[in-house]
Amino acid sequence: MPQIYLCFLWHMHQPFYKDLNSGEYKLPWTRMHALKDYYGMVHILEEFPKIRQTFNLVPSMMAQVAEYASGEAADPFLQMALKPAESLTESDRRFLLQHSFYSDPHHMIYRYPRYGELYDAFRAHSAFATQDFRDLQMWSQLAWFDEEFQAGDAEVREWIERGRRFTPHDQIRMGEKQREIVGRVLPAYQKLAQTGQIEISTTPYYHPILPLVCDSNIAGVSHPSVPLPPRFRYPEDARKQLALARDYILRNFGVAPVGLWPSEGSVSDEVFHIACELGFEWAATDNGVLNRTLSRSVPVEGLYRPYQWRQGNHSLRVIFRDHFMSDLIGFVYSKMEPSHAAEDFLHRIRQNCAGILASGRDALVPIILDGENAWEYYERNGRPFLRDLYRKISSDSGMTAVTASEAFRLMAAEPLDHIFPGSWINANFDVWIGAEEDNEAWTHLLRARATYDSVAAGVPEDRRKMAFEELMIAEGSDWCWWYGPEHQSDNRVEFDQLYRSHLANIYRFLNLNPPEELSRPILRVVTPDVRIDPSGPIHPVIDGEVTSYFEWMGAGIYRVDERSGAMHGKRFLVKEVQFGSDGRNFYLRLDFHDGVESGLSGMGLRVTAQPLDGAAASYLSFGFLSGAATAGEMQLAMPADQPVECAFARIWEARCSLAALGVSQGGGLRFQLSLWQSGLPVDAVPQQGWLEMRTTRPEDMAG
Repeated sequence: MPQIYLCFLWHMHQPFYKDLNSGEYKLPWTRMHALKDYYGMVHILEEFPKIRQTFNLVPSMMAQVAEYASGEAADPFLQMALKPAESLTESDRRFLLQHSFYSDPHHMIYRYPRYGELYDAFRAHSAFATQDFRDLQMWSQLAWFDEEFQAGDAEVREWIERGRRFTPHDQIRMGEKQREIVGRVLPAYQKLAQTGQIEISTTPYYHPILPLVCDSNIAGVSHPSVPLPPRFRYPEDARKQLALARDYILRNFGVAPVGLWPSEGSVSDEVFHIACELGFEWAATDNGVLNRTLSRSVPVEGLYRPYQWRQGNHSLRVIFRDHFMSDLIGFVYSKMEPSHAAEDFLHRIRQNCAGILASGRDALVPIILDGENAWEYYERNGRPFLRDLYRKISSDSGMTAVTASEAFRLMAAEPLDHIFPGSWINANFDVWIGAEEDNEAWTHLLRARATYDSVAAGVPEDRRKMAFEELMIAEGSDWCWWYGPEHQSDNRVEFDQLYRSHLANIYRFLNLNPPEELSRPILRVVTPDVRIDPSGPIHPVIDGEVTSYFEWMGAGIYRVDERSGAMHGKRFLVKEVQFGSDGRNFYLRLDFHDGVESGLSGMGLRVTAQPLDGAAASYLSFGFLSGAATAGEMQLAMPADQPVECAFARIWEARCSLAALGVSQGGGLRFQLSLWQSGLPVDAVPQQGWLEMRTTRPEDMAG
């Protein structure tokens, strides 16, 4: 009797959140999903031995899980949750209030009465007592604990039932429980992989969009009118990312993976050639790619079967995900009662397959989607839905849940002589390239890659390896996922900062200063500010003190709206900039936020100034050390005697000869500045663009 073969592939992935320079995790999501999803999604299959599935593990995600399991991960979000509530500073309290309510309110906050109570208090701007903060520290973590631990671990269950009045000891034990849960993730996958109930497939190590890494211009094939950045073409990097992934799975599971879910289902003929050469035997992508490959809308009769791509002596088997049915699980069934959702899913599958089965042929139904991101919107993390679904499949004699490799053995494949270049989203690459932000990100990446090629040979091996690893990380898809207009997140600013930090680290490991452009956000964030033009000549004394109220009277002023900075999750160091001229010199003053001055020691300040007529720019660097400022390396447009002086005490102020800056008599100039620490940008003024003085002639300034 013809069978319906259900081929589930759960893609387990989070971006690489660790900063290799500091060793610190910049966002907590790998740990949070390890608590809630990575273990539970595979462990639940032990209840249903007839259900066989494929789990796609991204090595860079699993490497992070392993570091958390070992207790070596430096995660400030976890550290803040474990800090004694009595010791919290005002800054700590702001941090906790900002980062403790990321969960879905309906299913992960109001599910727990005390957590919902704290959320309501936060939204009402109510004051939090010490005990409130400790309860919040606990709930911001407990809500992410796997369902098995919430129900089956006596200590965790007691916390859930008590709900409030947690103690410092509870915090300590909660941290220990986290490590216990995360430590079970890899063994759970190893156990079921050894029994054959699951197959492990993989993705290139740091989750890059392989076709774009091979040749970014290929985006113009799938979208002919898309604006493209300068060409990025490094197929050797694509090969390296794939080879590293295979090696990782081999080390941890004892068998090299034969299956490949290319990042975001992104495929091309060139990618398939590389995959074949490295030993992959099958790959998966989206049915939209199949439609464009065959130049027609492919019905289920064509979708529900395996294919064989072949070019020359290279051959790769391919399945194409049922986009509609996969997205029902990802985005729709969370809004339904679990048993009704499971029944609806299987009813639709049976309807789709009816004609295929009637013809005497088996049907292969590829269901491929994220294995972690949907479940927080489901009742009890999706467990009732999955249990009902797996139970119904197990009891249906006409359905069998199989791994991808089993599916290829069970059914004959249709031939393909090429694959259309595209991803699972609209069968193109528009999410990752083409928008202004995306293209700027690719341009920065290309410059860093070219710099590596030009200088890496002269760098010690250990630093060269670190620089190359940072390149691999920066090639990941997740950065450009958040650039452009397609996606929104509370953490877009953090993703932007982390991407630029990875790029900056490439230069640092190559013993180079990162380019100043990396101090500025790629995100086009609107930051309301105050800009006042100079209104008269100024003659300040450069001593780092506010010697007289009148010495800066008439200066131009730039002041960033602090509410905007808080809204976007960034703490600005510079509160206000004043600037002006006496006709011979350019003067610059920085006022810092309260409490910042003591932390400036060791930081560097870079100033770029350029005449408005477009002549060559000048680059000035300054340092802060022990409450004083020093002038550093200068690249001035024109030579001059005593071109620069600076001072720092209560404020930072400097004088620079206009002649040295190449500014003609009375000409205008534009400037921007940035603060750096340990080779990484920490603030930039302005966040985008330049500040301008239209004239340096006192008599031409506003009255």
